[in-house]
Amino acid sequence: MDAALCAFGADGSVTHWNREAERILGWTADEAVGRQGLAGWAVRKEDADEVEARLLAATRAPGRQVHEFALLTKDGRRVLVRTQSSAVLGPDGRAAGVYCAFSEVHTQIDLERSIALSEALFVDASWAVVLVDADLRPAVVNAHAARALGMGRTAVLGRPLGDLLIQGVEELESALTHVLAEGTPPAAAELWVTLRSDEAEQTRRCWRSGFVRLASPLAEEPVPLGVGWLFQDVTDAKRTEQESALLRFRAQQLHRAGRAAGECEDPTEAAAVHLDFALAGFADHGLVDVVRGGTGEDGGAGEGSGSGAAGGSGAAGGSGLPPESAPALVRAIASPAGAPGPSEAVPPTGIPVAYGAGHPAAQALERCGSVRAGAGPAVAEGWAAARKWPDGTVHGLCVVLRSRGRTLGVVTFLRGPSRRPFDRADAAYAEDVASRIAAALDLAGEAMGGATGGAPGG
Repeated sequence: MDAALCAFGADGSVTHWNREAERILGWTADEAVGRQGLAGWAVRKEDADEVEARLLAATRAPGRQVHEFALLTKDGRRVLVRTQSSAVLGPDGRAAGVYCAFSEVHTQIDLERSIALSEALFVDASWAVVLVDADLRPAVVNAHAARALGMGRTAVLGRPLGDLLIQGVEELESALTHVLAEGTPPAAAELWVTLRSDEAEQTRRCWRSGFVRLASPLAEEPVPLGVGWLFQDVTDAKRTEQESALLRFRAQQLHRAGRAAGECEDPTEAAAVHLDFALAGFADHGLVDVVRGGTGEDGGAGEGSGSGAAGGSGAAGGSGLPPESAPALVRAIASPAGAPGPSEAVPPTGIPVAYGAGHPAAQALERCGSVRAGAGPAVAEGWAAARKWPDGTVHGLCVVLRSRGRTLGVVTFLRGPSRRPFDRADAAYAEDVASRIAAALDLAGEAMGGATGGAPGG
């Protein structure tokens, strides 16, 4: 047996003594069996009466009796043990002796502590805990993990991870396989996943995960029983961290663009510099269209930000110009649509861009604000070409250019399918960039004697 075992006859003599008892105390079975009691060899004489009385008391009480006391090893050391003793009944139903199983107290405490920790993790832990078997299927799940997975505790058990997650399955399975093969990793990992229960929303979550390989303590060689996976949802913290980093980057870009534009002698070149710095990490292409000819004073305040429909059209708001009387837009600056390179001013042909009715740029002029446009989940063929945008464009953001109460034109930012749609935070950043581009274009118009004029807006 794994536990030490000794037995006593009705007269108190030792009748059995196993190898684990020999390992703990050092006395062999030949030396122990046949001795009368434990006094003087396995127990100090001063303690013998009390110890033997407690052991033999099991003959007069039902069930097991648990005691702790010190035994002596063969070399004279004292070992604190925890014993479980019970009566051995003879054929007549009377007590014929006592058996006693014992182990070192610290070993027993370690075992009980491990069991208590395991139970606490799977009941009360604030972290999600999942025991994954060697087939990469959940075997035990605590309540916190079940809530994080969006399913009941029993519904999760035995299911492939692909039934629980839409995205992040490969990364999670790779981590679990690595732990089974190589052991516990030195640090926690952050996994971005999408739950199948959130399929309608497609919400990505960040789980900070730790992994522990579990091996059987009873095997001669370590045999993996599975992986203990502990994780915590840190999505809000990670998004706040990402948003803060993005805001810092954009503020640095605005600062660098202002420094670089201040060294440009040509105001139009300065406007192109502002556009180039804004494109970094923000959009794939940028276009600046200015109102052709005419000057005018604005009669009202424009909206801060608007949003177009998925196809690029949206209901016009405010009391702006009707679509049929909207001023024509002439291309002034454009980023290269092919190979990467700096944005450059377009030769002033004076020919307006052939924007159709309801184009997001025309809507931005009409609203005197910002308009977002997107091709939607199923990109229609020719969607970008119909809007005179480069091939591959699926998201657009048009922002009006305003300076000194006048509408000077529209700046358009474009994204391909590898980027997410523009959101309100993107529109706010684009409006900051547009104000700088508008100031440069206004200065260019003044330098040309008003050739780049403004049109009424609002």
